[in-house]
Amino acid sequence: MKLRWTAIALAAVTAGSSLSVNAADLPGAGKSVQPIQSTIQEEMFQTIIVDQALKKLGYTIKPIKQVDYNVAYTAIANGDATFMAVNWQPLHDEKYKAAGGNKVFYRKGHYVTGAAQGYLIDKKTAEKYHITNIEQLKNPKIAKLFDSNGDGKANMTGCNPGWGCETTTNYQIKKFGLSKTVEIDEGNYSALMADTITRYKEGKPILYYTWVPYWVSGVLVPGKDVVWLQVPFSAVPGKPNASTELPNGKNYGFGLNNMNIVANKKWAEKNPAAAKLFSIMKLSVNDISAENLMMRKGQSSEADIHDHATAWIHAHQKEFNQWIKQAKAAAK
Repeated sequence: MKLRWTAIALAAVTAGSSLSVNAADLPGAGKSVQPIQSTIQEEMFQTIIVDQALKKLGYTIKPIKQVDYNVAYTAIANGDATFMAVNWQPLHDEKYKAAGGNKVFYRKGHYVTGAAQGYLIDKKTAEKYHITNIEQLKNPKIAKLFDSNGDGKANMTGCNPGWGCETTTNYQIKKFGLSKTVEIDEGNYSALMADTITRYKEGKPILYYTWVPYWVSGVLVPGKDVVWLQVPFSAVPGKPNASTELPNGKNYGFGLNNMNIVANKKWAEKNPAAAKLFSIMKLSVNDISAENLMMRKGQSSEADIHDHATAWIHAHQKEFNQWIKQAKAAAK
């Protein structure tokens, strides 16, 4: 995957913005913002783009705090943090509600749309054994193909405890009757995926959970290296009637998610310019995945990510300027 906006934009990183105005006249003048995000470094790109837009409105931006998702929602609800740019919906619905929901949070518009999740296996094994549905791993012989620790069960690379996805994956393994043949390896996701990629390069079968946007699908390309597995039926924790079936009739176990900017409601009400900004910003899943892949290839420091965000803004300057214009108008 290639960043279509980097080749020209990175050369313009140090260029000045076309928006010039007296700082004292900006709606955010004299006000500070505390951004917060999860400990997933790959989510910093979308956070920094929001930070840069807020700066154009005159806000002073404090360093990003990185915490567990549950802590982030509580911090925003209590006013200890201002906003988070990675509210996954519906994946984080229970966390959002538990922290106070719409009574304490401001959330309008979708920052990112079309974020997918699900289970994948290597294409070679899928084609050789005609595996298309995770339910087929009920068969001990099929499950054993993905056994990496010698206990006879399939080893599935899962996500970090506390991210929210582990609640669904654990629930689904039980619901689909796979507890006796499949075990989920949870821990540091990046380290686990590094092992998974190594096994793939060694020609061994692999089974893992992932999501888009993320760098994994730039290394293990769906359709080329790996394939998505369907699930036998919809199974969503706490939502017995929910459907994860996609418009094309396929069911990968997770409905498409949106990522929203969620902010402290009282703060948003006092800052209509920022609230308007949060509701109209848009970022492509493909651009996030491409940036994440750059991180995977070594450009992963906070300074690198700042450069990526600045490059993206320069490549989308007209759109970015319109966000700022509309946000300023909302303050009048």
